Amino acid sequence: MKKIAVVEDEVYTREELCNMLEKAGYSALEVTVFENAAEQLTALAPDLVILDLNLPEISGFQICWDLKQKTSIPVLVLTSRDQMSDELQALRLGADEYLTKPCRKERLLARIANILKRFEGRSNLLEGQGFLLDRGTYTLYINNTSVILPRNQGKLLEALLAGGNQLVTSEQLCRALWDTSEFIDENALQVNLTRLKKTMVNLGMKQKVVAVRGLGYRLEREDTP
Repeated sequence: MKKIAVVEDEVYTREELCNMLEKAGYSALEVTVFENAAEQLTALAPDLVILDLNLPEISGFQICWDLKQKTSIPVLVLTSRDQMSDELQALRLGADEYLTKPCRKERLLARIANILKRFEGRSNLLEGQGFLLDRGTYTLYINNTSVILPRNQGKLLEALLAGGNQLVTSEQLCRALWDTSEFIDENALQVNLTRLKKTMVNLGMKQKVVAVRGLGYRLEREDTP
């Protein structure tokens, strides 16, 4: 049974959505604390998130951004905000669908089914800005093509993507490469990072590996929320 998380602060709307989903054969998960919603959703690992934008404590835009930094879980925005600028902002931050309230049940269920079909079998994928990485084969999907990365480059990119917008330390990268952090071979690590950076430039990727002196590394995106 597919799991769908509902991030909605209006109680009646949330209950109505959950009832509709369960009647349609889905398992509905309610998120009612919003400040750390992205962390909750990452732990719940639903097949889809239905996300309102007007939330207390934190905006739905920020939740979408934070979640997409860490996972490839699809996000369907369902909101009363009907401005084109809001829709474009949500899509830019990684939302996969945008619907405005009120929305007919049949339309919402059809969009849900379409998204789930598109994302079928993608649980092994990590999502970056404009690309996907299969962490099982280190196949990179970008610009309507696929490239199999050398194993060490794949391991590094996986570790950096899994870190989201957080710093990844040299120890963590060494553990990803060699399954140990008992020693840090900084020269060997730099060689592998340099190769990954070159590959990313050659593929025209919009993210780049940035070093934070004395702390670690992170993937830097072209845009911010």
